[in-house]
Amino acid sequence: MKILMVSMNSIHFRRWSEQLRNSGHEVFWFDVLDQGYAPSMSWMTQITDWKKGFLKSRGRTLFKKKLPTLFNFLSNRFDHRVDTVFEKTLKVVQPDVVHSFALYVSCTPIYNVMAKFQQIKWIYSSWGSDLYYYKNETSYLEDIKRILPRIDFLFTDCHRDHQTAVNLGFSGKFLGVFPGGGGFDLEFIESQTIPYTMRDVILVKGYENRSGRSVKVLLALEQIADSLSNFKVVVFGAEDPAVLRFRESDIPNIQIHHLLPHKKILKLMGSAMIYIGNSNSDGMPNTMLEAMCAGAYVIQSNPGGSTEEIIENGTNGSLINDCEDVEQIKSVINKALLSVEHRSKAVSFNNNELAPKLDRDLVISQVIDAYHQVAEG
Repeated sequence: MKILMVSMNSIHFRRWSEQLRNSGHEVFWFDVLDQGYAPSMSWMTQITDWKKGFLKSRGRTLFKKKLPTLFNFLSNRFDHRVDTVFEKTLKVVQPDVVHSFALYVSCTPIYNVMAKFQQIKWIYSSWGSDLYYYKNETSYLEDIKRILPRIDFLFTDCHRDHQTAVNLGFSGKFLGVFPGGGGFDLEFIESQTIPYTMRDVILVKGYENRSGRSVKVLLALEQIADSLSNFKVVVFGAEDPAVLRFRESDIPNIQIHHLLPHKKILKLMGSAMIYIGNSNSDGMPNTMLEAMCAGAYVIQSNPGGSTEEIIENGTNGSLINDCEDVEQIKSVINKALLSVEHRSKAVSFNNNELAPKLDRDLVISQVIDAYHQVAEG
């Protein structure tokens, strides 16, 4: 089967597409943002370097920074349109199926083309906040309701978003719930871990943006600073000044890092006693799943009930039901810190029951089966 993937270049896309290497399918990638050739995906046919109609080799970034108005005029006048180039690509490749990752990045720009070529099957992978957040924005909701009826097959990272898609017009075949980047390399993750009884790190995902709410977690930790002298608080992925200011807070032994390489994050997870993620909108957080596979006790927000599909509150982790409520977050953290035996049992359960279901080889086989359903459908 010829599969034409449409996506931006992201770690989730790279990891997902890697599942199709050596699958027998012929895989093409239309680089929807024209970010450039990706050596790590050299095994597939890449359609890149299609956008630039002027200053093709150098100078665009500086030009855009110095003369943004003129740049935008020239870009609109001379750069190639996504839908025009995609339609040409479609006619050359003649795929059996188009697979778009994230609705606004990879479905909306090519919708008019896909509406013309109804005979070509269309898969959509919903990630993170793709449906949950944007369905509340009027203009985005119009796009969602326009696009979903044309979609033939759907992957999601949580059951919540399957139901949301159905409610908003999807009537095709559901291919299943899978982590956005596929399964996890449990053997490598295990090589990065230390025994749970030796761990003393409270690991916090430091995103503070449209959805990330790490400041609320840090405020909660600040209020229980007297109880944290025997622990290290490590924050990763911090870029907002509101997060960075906690370097000078009363939280003892705190370390705040900017964006880190993925392997470094996995090593931190392998030494984490508790992992905390907090946001107002997400699907099934890949970082949370990785932390669970790495043997950390997980405390995670639960927007729209997505996280409770994996975490049974108080059994194999703890849920934050209001990501903005510092007092509630403080209470959840305090309870986890005091419940040593409970944490140990939760981690043991996740190691034995949850992690094996997220093994990369197992998930690859399930994903390949899903693509076979597309071929047969």
